[in-house]
Parts: sequence; structure tokens; C-alpha cells
Amino acid sequence: MSETRREHDFLGELDIPAHIYYGIQTYRAVENFKISGISISLLSKFIQGMACVKKAAALANCELGVLSQEKCDAICRACDEVVAGKFDDQFPIDVFQGGAGTSCNMNANEVIANRALELMGHKKGEYQYCHPNNDVNCSQSTNDAYPTAIRIALYAKLTQLIGDMDYLRQALADKAEEFKDVIKMGRTQLQDAVPMTLGMEFAAYAETISEDMMRVGEARNLIAEINMGATAIGTGINSPEGYAALVTRKLREVSGVPVEMAGNMVEATSDTGAYVQLSGVLKRCATKISKICNDLRLLSSGPRCGLNEINLPPRQPGSSIMPGKVNPVMPEVMNQICFDIIGKDVTITLAAEAGQLELNVMEPVIAYSLFSGMKRLGAGCRSLVDYCIRGITANRERCRELVYHSIGIVTALNPWLGYETSASIAREALESGRSLVDIVLERQLLTREQLDDLLAPEHMLRPGTWKKDA
Repeated sequence: MSETRREHDFLGELDIPAHIYYGIQTYRAVENFKISGISISLLSKFIQGMACVKKAAALANCELGVLSQEKCDAICRACDEVVAGKFDDQFPIDVFQGGAGTSCNMNANEVIANRALELMGHKKGEYQYCHPNNDVNCSQSTNDAYPTAIRIALYAKLTQLIGDMDYLRQALADKAEEFKDVIKMGRTQLQDAVPMTLGMEFAAYAETISEDMMRVGEARNLIAEINMGATAIGTGINSPEGYAALVTRKLREVSGVPVEMAGNMVEATSDTGAYVQLSGVLKRCATKISKICNDLRLLSSGPRCGLNEINLPPRQPGSSIMPGKVNPVMPEVMNQICFDIIGKDVTITLAAEAGQLELNVMEPVIAYSLFSGMKRLGAGCRSLVDYCIRGITANRERCRELVYHSIGIVTALNPWLGYETSASIAREALESGRSLVDIVLERQLLTREQLDDLLAPEHMLRPGTWKKDA
């Protein structure tokens, strides 16, 4: 049998394995919440956020005279080690949990307290020298420490996501440049529309990602407002005068995140509107990236019986029964990531609505949904670039062939022939299977030279001079 130490809380006593850094309250939470098999140990940014909160609180409490310098130094050193990732395995609680995050907060308090005890020359569990609640949690409540840690972590994750999205944007922009001279048919409602270039299509994809990066940045700014110092419900009970402003300043210094103290602490403690807005932005990003992936699958469809305008790099055999089949697996997996994020938006919305009175107890599922969604979206963006976008090639002749055999180019003749005549030509071409050019020449509506000029790519791809009335 391994050595144990005995710890107690107001529910009773338990024997805790001597080597672990968390204590009795974490131990109970592990027993209670055997739900998903996913522990908060996998959310490294959140653990770092909790440690930053605890260090900032210790520094503020010491400066205000409610925590000794010795305890402050030990707590800060322990927090630095947690930030460095040395104790990630000491955060075993399931991401799905009741208690509005109290288990996570106490997990951090216990790990930091026990490591601080060791640094002070004491044994784990000798809480008379440094206590999880009295010292590490001094001037705090779960209700301000936990959401503040979430926001610190979200800010970092959003910064990372913006970088991942920019990686995708740049790859699409590179393809736009590569394909700028590839003329192809544009389509609306899956029907032939008017000519464009493949470069224009990819430039539009790059621009839509750029727009969403700005929206993510705006949501990140909202996340930087915190309620640290609010303690239980926003009144600041059990914290010294001036603590809220001071701990916010300390947290800016410790974390590097430009946090700002909320104007109304009671409102900030119960409100989860910023999470809802962030979730909406992530849903927007997911929806638009999924649309791009749909387009890639359509443009590469075939290869013999589809559009076949582009080639996606082959990543793996596509069938256990059909030899030679290759599937667009990277766009497909990105689609599924996006579907998951869109579904999580419903979860976050319901969880935000479910908060009653002065606290939203559903923040754990909000946090997990946001963290996991951002992680997968970012990883998906990079995988899509590395294993798909960079390797896309254009079937130039196929694109050009589709343009010149399309009924859609009749639109370019509208200003000179008029809508009714153009419609008549289009109808005859559809019914007979003949080309538009042959019909126009047969009717002697335009000369070959005029047609070649009007249907030249440089004239069809930008605004031009309309026919003037005689």
C-alpha cells in the first residue's frame, strides 16, 4: 500500500495518496464526475490562467497586508511552476462538472498550496502553514477566480486561433495569385453564370477569412473584461479595500493579457454575454470555412464525371471496394469540425440562458465548448492548408473548355444584342446542342472579329463600355 495523508473538509475525512498535490475537495470531485473521461489536465491554457489568477491575488494581498511575504513568495513560485506545465497531471477533474467551477478552483488552490508548502520546507497537507482556502484563495471566490481564469485562457486561445486562420488565409491568397490567369465559369445556384478566374474565386475565399479574423479580434477584446475582486456575487465581500483594481493590475502584469475591471461587478459576475457573442463568431467562422470546403469538393468532383476544375492532393485510398477512388478527406474532416462548432453554439446559448440570479452555474460546459471548438478549428485550418490547399492544382484546359461551351457567356453579348435576342440564342443553343458562337455567326448578328473581341477574357472579367444607342 502506498503512503497516504489524511485530509478533512466539512463533510468528513479521507486518506489521500501522499504523492499527489491535489487534496480532498479535488478527490471528491474526481469521484463525483466520472462523465466524459476528458480532464481539465488537457486544457493547459486554462490551468495557466488559474495559476496567473492565484499569483496576481497573492501579490495584491501581500501588498495590501493580508498575506505574509513568506506565503506570497512560496505561492508565486508554485504558480510559476504550474504555468510552466509541471503540474498539469495534477488536474484530474472531468470537464463536465457541477458546482459552477468550484472543483476547478479548489483543485488549483490545493495543488498550489501543497507545492508552496514543499517550497517552504513543509510536507503536503500541513495546511496550518499555507492553506488552500485561507491563503491561496485569499480575497477570492470561485465566482470571480474561475471565470477570470477562463477569460485569460480564452484570450490566449483566440490569439492562437487568429494565427491559425491567417495561416489558412495566406495559403488561399497564394493560390489566388497562382491561379490569376485561369479563366473558368462562375456559377450561381449551381448553374452557369458568367466567366471569372480561378484566382478570383480563391481571392474571395482569402478575403472572407480575413473578415472573420477581424470579428474574432473584436470578440477577444470583449473577453478581456473581468470581474476579479467581485468575490461571491459582485459585492467584494472578504476582500480588502482597493483589492479589485490592484489585483486587475497585477493580473495584467502576470499574464500579459490586457484585462480591464468590469464597471459593474454584480452584472459581470452573472453575465455570460461575451461567451455567447464569441460562440456566435466561432459559428460564423465555421459556417464560412465549411462553405469553402464544400466548394473545394464540388470544384474537384469527378474526376471524369464531375466539374474537375481543380485537383486536390490525394491523401489516401478512398474505398475498400472501388479501386482508384480517392476522396476529398481533408475538406470532409473540416466540414465535420465546423458542424461540431455550430452544434456547440446551441450548447453555449442554452447554458448562458440557464444562469439564474447572481451567478451562472453552467460555465464549465461553456468553457469546455469554447476551448474544444477553438482547438479543433485551429488544428483543422492548419491541416487543411498542409494537406490540401497547398497541393491544389488547376485543370486549366478543362476550365477554359467549360467557359467556351457554356450558355452563360451569352451574358457578355447582352449590351450589343439585347436581352431578347440573347435569350433566343441561348434557347436555341440549349435545344440544338450547338455553340453560341456558331448561332450568332449564322444569324449574322456579329462578325467573328467582333465575337472574339467581346468574348476575350479581358473584356468578360471586368466592367466595360456598353453599346451606345444609335
